[in-house]
Amino acid sequence: MPDTPKTRLPNARQFPRFAGISTFCRFPLLDALNSSPDWALYGIPFDGGVTYRPGTRFGPRAIREQSAYVKPYHLEHDLNLAERVSLCDAGDAPVRPYSTKETQDAACEFALGLGDAHTRLLAVGGDHSIALANIRASQKKHGNNRPLAVLHFDSHLDTVDVAWGEKYTHASPFIRAVEENLIDPARMLSVGIKGPLNTATDLDYGRNHGIELVTYADWRQRNGVERIRTFIERLRHSGDPVYLTFDIDAVDPAYAPGTGTPSIGGFTSAEALELVRACRGVNLVGADVVEVLPAMDPTGITALLAAHIIFEILCIAA
Repeated sequence: MPDTPKTRLPNARQFPRFAGISTFCRFPLLDALNSSPDWALYGIPFDGGVTYRPGTRFGPRAIREQSAYVKPYHLEHDLNLAERVSLCDAGDAPVRPYSTKETQDAACEFALGLGDAHTRLLAVGGDHSIALANIRASQKKHGNNRPLAVLHFDSHLDTVDVAWGEKYTHASPFIRAVEENLIDPARMLSVGIKGPLNTATDLDYGRNHGIELVTYADWRQRNGVERIRTFIERLRHSGDPVYLTFDIDAVDPAYAPGTGTPSIGGFTSAEALELVRACRGVNLVGADVVEVLPAMDPTGITALLAAHIIFEILCIAA
């Protein structure tokens, strides 16, 4: 064990995990660091972009609480995250509860001010509309003037153009990101899509722009596993900067009931962790975990799963 770990965590044998101020995985606050972190985690407590159930504005708070029991050593990767990477909780971005666009603009500006030029950003939502803010900041910091590749885990396509006259919703972050040249749809993989659609034309945007779509049925019954492996291997080989976005509703509501747009028949908790682990080796420059709605899950298992997905993302980056 190194003399000086990259991230100083409270000694759990002296400071129990049920005590103290809740931060993501008990990481130190940004203000307590003497240097800029490798990764800054921050919340965007906003749910003004939802099209069904509200309440994900409370997601970051619930995930912080549940993440207190996330320990730093990863058994499968054989690494201690705190030894490898400097991590912090940077607090919450400012939000504008009555404007999705103004929230995304304010959150992006906040994120760009975290750490220094090498600091990478992990945003915790909130609804999926917040991904656009963190994609903007991640591309500006680490895109090298190129759009980012994307690994997208979700039950939904999130390429709807407009909903009720609003362009900035949780159904539209990727179509907006493509329009802003932040991400490259030809280097985007969407995994876990399932459930009924409003119309078959919902699939047109992804098909017309080259998004690699692996439905849940593809993954379970057809050639989806091999297609995912091939796509990730291509990203490893290229070294392209990659953004990972994980919507908790990709997981079956039997395992993650606390979400606003549940879609049955999805991944188990264990399968979700394995999918993220399979992404190791890519040049990960930013990420988000979104759509945890604590009020729909009084047990807290959805927020607990989200906390562990955050841990998995940070471990593949390490």
